[in-house]
Amino acid sequence: MTMETNAFNSTAAAGNKEDISDVIYNVDPYDCPFLTSIDDVKSDNKLHQWQTDVLAAASSTNYHLEGDAESADAQTATTVVSNTCQISKKIPRVSGSQQAISHYGREDEMAYLQLKAAKELRTDMETQLLANNAEVTGDTTTIRELGGIGAWLITNVDKADDGTTGTGLGNTARTDGTARAFTESQLKSVLRKCWDSGGNPDVIMLGSFNKQQMSTFAGNGTRYSENDGSLETAIDIYKSDFGQIDVLPNRFQRASDGLVLQKDLFAVAYLRRPHVEELAKTGDARIQAMRVEYTLECRNEAGSGIVADLTSS
Repeated sequence: MTMETNAFNSTAAAGNKEDISDVIYNVDPYDCPFLTSIDDVKSDNKLHQWQTDVLAAASSTNYHLEGDAESADAQTATTVVSNTCQISKKIPRVSGSQQAISHYGREDEMAYLQLKAAKELRTDMETQLLANNAEVTGDTTTIRELGGIGAWLITNVDKADDGTTGTGLGNTARTDGTARAFTESQLKSVLRKCWDSGGNPDVIMLGSFNKQQMSTFAGNGTRYSENDGSLETAIDIYKSDFGQIDVLPNRFQRASDGLVLQKDLFAVAYLRRPHVEELAKTGDARIQAMRVEYTLECRNEAGSGIVADLTSS
């Protein structure tokens, strides 16, 4: 088919009204299951400190003679542990002209950029809390860094033979070993170690690849069509010998880590909660800082564990 001769068409025309949807679509993820499920507490200093303690080992010989003279049991002091608060920030800047112009999808350019920055800051926090990053105390020229979860977990670990753990104080990162496939026996080993250590993990967090890998475990061997025609292919709750555990995918953790966590043994400690500061105007532009100062409080790492050095693709 051909266009009629001298038909004035849209290709040649000028002044046609543009068509832009008045909605901005963004599918980038910002769900943070670790950050939103743990406690948040106040820190009063850039070095955040807390205490841990242990019970004496259970005794099978705690029996005594009637009328026996009493003697005091030996006592041990609590252990003070710490983690450094780091500063994270996002800095949106908008020119005066751009702020004044009418926009599709948002009324206020700076307000829109603030909302976007808040989501980005949140995912940065999730990533860093779950990182295998050693604490850096910092000074006037060295940036402070929090010790991420990978630098804390040492008691209940299943890892490759050539992998190493840190010190359990957040100041030494673990060394990754040779990647190996995620198996149910590895998970059961860590769960048993957690329980023997006194822990009660309530969530397993995995990257996308190993979340799917876990859904192939034998515990999910009965796969059948429901009355509505659906097919069960995922493990979202794992019923172990030591209790029921939620299984969650996490986009922002290390893909090679299988985290087995007791959530109430972790908190995010804020020296300064997320807040917006209006900065001094320079030129014809408005600039704001969205800032947070925080660290990871690992209340007792022996209640949680990690299946480390997993293949991730």
